[in-house]
Amino acid sequence: MFEKTKALCDSFLDMGIPGFDLMVCRDGQCVLRYMGGYSDRENQIPMQGNELYNIYSCSKPITVTAAMQLWEKGLFQLDDPLSDYMPEFSHMTVQDGDTVRPAINPIRIRDLFQMTAGFSYDIHSPALEQFRADANGRCPTRELCTALAKEPLRFEPGDQYLYSLCHDVLAALVEVISGQLFADYVKEHIFDPLGMTRSNFLLPMEDYAQAIPLYKGEGGQIILHPNGKVPVYRLGSEHASGGAGCVSTVEDYMKFLEALRLGDVVLKKDTIRFIQSQQLTPQQRSTFPFEAYNFGLGMRVPLPGSSRTDFGWGGAAGAYLAVDIPNQLCIYYAQHVTLSPAQSIRSQLYDTVLEDLTGIRLAPSLRKDTTVQLTY
Repeated sequence: MFEKTKALCDSFLDMGIPGFDLMVCRDGQCVLRYMGGYSDRENQIPMQGNELYNIYSCSKPITVTAAMQLWEKGLFQLDDPLSDYMPEFSHMTVQDGDTVRPAINPIRIRDLFQMTAGFSYDIHSPALEQFRADANGRCPTRELCTALAKEPLRFEPGDQYLYSLCHDVLAALVEVISGQLFADYVKEHIFDPLGMTRSNFLLPMEDYAQAIPLYKGEGGQIILHPNGKVPVYRLGSEHASGGAGCVSTVEDYMKFLEALRLGDVVLKKDTIRFIQSQQLTPQQRSTFPFEAYNFGLGMRVPLPGSSRTDFGWGGAAGAYLAVDIPNQLCIYYAQHVTLSPAQSIRSQLYDTVLEDLTGIRLAPSLRKDTTVQLTY
């Protein structure tokens, strides 16, 4: 069983991926655990299944969950102006050709979820570089937003979708509303209740030695990542990056996915249905790069009437998740290569798992522009 799925995973090794770990659960039971290759290629250490990964943008669904827990309590509304909670976003500017002008639209909280705020993913912008220099290696989550607010937006808030630092701002919003550090809030309200004992948004810098080596695709080769084991988007020792800063294991992360599948665990079932609803307007969706999905509150979501019924996201080092409530299915795939040659085809894991389990064969899911290199 799962011949097509296993063959797809094996093909990733043929592309040069050092190693992978795939877990598939149906009705709450593990029906496939398949791993191969090496966690540490240079020292020829095989995958064991207990590896600690930098999961990059698979952090985002956890951040969305944390924020939506506060929404369930009525502590904010999606259409509230962000500046009501974070005043530095009161007077934003927009880059308009060669000029910078005042923004017309306010950034709404929903824009953070939907990646429609106008931010970019430029972590080397002048304001952020100055912030890093002034922060002496600390870069607290909340203070980062003060620096980000100094940068012009790429477009009017709400006008289009652009993958960006929106969820890092969302993590800071969780801090403002909850009164807790983001990492502490997530530990108390998500990780501890689910028994995710090896997951962390603020791993001490010295503890990254526990994580497996990170690799990078470059010039047709897979090389050790020059940044080492610290995730690229973690800007300092006190920066809990809501967009890309979590470390976790395959088994820990599956506990989170199962909680989303079941509902009424970390979020109410109605909230999870709301997260899965299509949020992008036709104008916003014209800049969303996946033709087979829309975007909900922080994740890809199925189109009405589609045979694809999963929601989820992925990470810059190759991680990929899918939660399919109608088919009672959760998929989590982990690897540790950025700019991976398998990055654009890993979504086929959902297709092959569904075909192996049910015989349903889906049409290929493609990006509208296959030249787009997303950072997640």
